[in-house]
Parts: sequence; C-alpha cells; structure tokens
Amino acid sequence: MKTIQIGKTGLAAPALAVGCMRLNRLSRTEAERFLKTALDLGLNFFDHADIYGHGDCETLFAEALGLSLSSDLREKLILQSKCGIEQRDGNTIGYNFSKSYILRSVDAILKRLKTDYLDLLVLHRPDALLDPAEVAEAFQNLKKAGKVHYFGVSNQNAAQMALLQKYWDEPLAVNQLQLSVANCALISSGINVNLPSGAAGSPDGSTLDYCRLHDVTIQPWSPLQYGFFEGTFIGSDKYPELNRVLEEVGAAHNLSPAATAIAWLLRHPANFQPITGTMNPTHLRYLSAAADVQLSREEWYAIYIAAGNTLP
Repeated sequence: MKTIQIGKTGLAAPALAVGCMRLNRLSRTEAERFLKTALDLGLNFFDHADIYGHGDCETLFAEALGLSLSSDLREKLILQSKCGIEQRDGNTIGYNFSKSYILRSVDAILKRLKTDYLDLLVLHRPDALLDPAEVAEAFQNLKKAGKVHYFGVSNQNAAQMALLQKYWDEPLAVNQLQLSVANCALISSGINVNLPSGAAGSPDGSTLDYCRLHDVTIQPWSPLQYGFFEGTFIGSDKYPELNRVLEEVGAAHNLSPAATAIAWLLRHPANFQPITGTMNPTHLRYLSAAADVQLSREEWYAIYIAAGNTLP
C-alpha cells in the first residue's frame, strides 16, 4: 500500500483512511472480517468520531480487534477520532469546542477504543463560539498528558485554521473536507479564478492552497458522493457521462469505477488521503487498488469534465 506523510507529524500512513462511521451496522463477526481485510491490505489508518453510532462504532472497533491497554496491536494502528458535535437524543444541538467538552470527549473516546492515546484528534466541524486560546489550552493539556499526539480540524477554511494556529504553536496535521469529482468546489474554484461567472473566485477562502502551503493533509470525506449525503454518483442515472468515463478509464487500469474515482483524488499533487466509507470487505479491496495507479493528466481532466465541471 502506498504511503503518504500526514502533515508535518512524521507519521507515514496509507494513502487511504478507513472510515468507521457505519461500523455499527455490522455484527461482531462481520466487523472482525472487515477490519482484518483492512489490515491485510495495509490499511491501518482508521477514522472515528464520538458521534458515529453514538459511540458504538468505537466500542465495536475495539472489541472486534481485541484492543486493550496492553495490546501489541495498538502500535501497528493509526487511530484518529473527532469530537465537538454535541448531540441530545440523536439530534445535533450545537458545536462545542470548550476546553471542558474536548477533554471530556477525549476521555470517553479513549475508554471506548480501549487505548490510552489517539494518534490524531480532529475538531468536528467549526464552532461559531470558538475561543482559539481555550482550544489551544485543551490541546496542550491532552498533549502533555500523552492522550493525543497530533491535532487537526474538519470542514474549516483557511482563515479559521489560521486563527487557531495563532494560539496553537504546533502545525495542524489534517483538515477533513467534503470532496469528490462530483462535489469539488475546493478544486474548481481555483480553476475559475478571475472569471465573472458564479464559479469565479474562491468561496472556500483558498483552503486547498492554504493546506498545501502549510503542509496540512486534506482528507476528502464522501469521496463517492454528490451533494450533501444525497447519494453516490457511481451507477447513478444523474451522472451517465461520468459513469461512462469512469468505466472507460477504469478498464484501462483494471480498476472499478469507484476505485477510479478514488484514483482521481489521489492523482492530485496535494497528496489527499481519501476516507473510505464502505463496510464491504470486497469493495474495500477494490478501492485499495486505486493507490497503485496514477492517472494521466488527460484522464484526470476527462473525468473532471464528465462530472459536469467546466473549463474556462
């Protein structure tokens, strides 16, 4: 499995991260099989969040792998989790980046994962009431206690990251951002600079360029989805041309259409680390093959255009 460097952490991680948002839909036996397949493929980077399955995904993960504080397996894993979305009865009531909430959330995450540290902690979406100095205090507390090694954010723009970096003196390692060929304003805004059309400018605050300038690893989530959880574009009658081109390009590299869409992301020089969402071991195996393929420029732009994106 191809590896990349995660930000400035020095961590060498697989080019794909295994998303665990739907892990609680599996039985214990199914989860064991899925996670074993991931590890057999060299996919040892696992992305969690405290709200996934209301914590059940983290609990099942630890149980299925037989993790414990004394487990030798732990050192072979890269565990990332997120916190900051506050829920009640399964409904989001707000975002909470207060020091006390972050510290309490991490302790609960560590207990569920049966580990004494996270490799990475990611703030889950932006909190409008963010006090960056307070977040930095929470990070410092967790770092000093050895509970978290590195920190990142999700769905934040360049200015939001810069504000946090004003108070936190270690580089942010990652930014999780929604990104796929059918939902790629992050990329297309840069292509359409200096145009009077609606696509012109950079509504995301040049987040992609900021991350590249500061060596922040972008982790695309929903890499096979269009819209905001509207569905996958693979096989969708809303994207006939895209599916045709994915089939054609994929056939040339012995990739499935879904894997070809992942290869499209991996071709970008920013060294994205897409987060897979499948819980199907066979599908995961197909997707992992994307890491061994580099699409040509012609193939990359053909897929980009086929998704309905335009070139000025």
